[in-house]
Amino acid sequence: MKPHLLKVDTDPTGSFSVRQNKIPYMNNRLHYHPEVEIIHLHKGSGMQLVGDSITRFSPGDIVLIGANVPHFWRYDELDLCDNNDAVAFSTAIHFRENFWGDRFLNLPETKQLKVLLDKAKRGILIKGKTGQKVKKLMSRIQHSTGVHRMLALLECLSVIAEEDGLQLLSSFGFMTDLSDTESERLNLIYEHTLTHFKRKIHLEEIAGIAGIIPNSFCRYFKERTGKTYTQFLTEIRVGFACKLIIANKMSIKQLCYESGFNNFSCFHKNFKGIMGKTPQSYQNQYIRTGL
Repeated sequence: MKPHLLKVDTDPTGSFSVRQNKIPYMNNRLHYHPEVEIIHLHKGSGMQLVGDSITRFSPGDIVLIGANVPHFWRYDELDLCDNNDAVAFSTAIHFRENFWGDRFLNLPETKQLKVLLDKAKRGILIKGKTGQKVKKLMSRIQHSTGVHRMLALLECLSVIAEEDGLQLLSSFGFMTDLSDTESERLNLIYEHTLTHFKRKIHLEEIAGIAGIIPNSFCRYFKERTGKTYTQFLTEIRVGFACKLIIANKMSIKQLCYESGFNNFSCFHKNFKGIMGKTPQSYQNQYIRTGL
């Protein structure tokens, strides 16, 4: 399986599309498309990949993703069960950068929007007060017609563009122009790692999945993603640990081993390095604020 070019269904009555994704129509694999995407993840949680960024996503998150940026949301299995009241679903808006016309983003008045769409090539997480405004505007877009629909999208993008504290997801140096062969190889690496991260993954094993000799694998992965494979694997494990901390069903020492770490001090060091706080501080903040 490789990141595939997703053909976004067009709306015969409009110049851009708005749709809700529900079971069994969740796109749960790595993909890209020439359209810019704004997605509101109403329900469901799991692991999110945007460019070279691996993070946990939660219900209520909104993400703006630029054209041709590889991405996917790997939902937790519980959220993919039809008999679950909190079954996953999302609302996604797709539009081409030039759907207003080729000159629109070069106008003096739209410079802020052009800057925003350039930033979106790294993926943007939208939360807080801006996120609440965007949710309402996305709902308005979904239920509007004619010129009101287009104006609501313009207002939505303007609200995001005016936010000073936008959280960019992918690294500055991430490249999206991978060949089909390299995209397929990276996706095999991602899939195998996400499936087996709870146990030790040997270099020979993951190099074999990629079809590369072990001596060349580390250099290949770093050149293509901007991070070492060890760093990538650690980020996945820490993200899963965050899920377990929030669930609060086991001790921090127990979830350390459940997340794939075999040493508590190593887990503690890596968690703090990635999250900026200790596991206990992260848990206390979540309990205190519910965030």
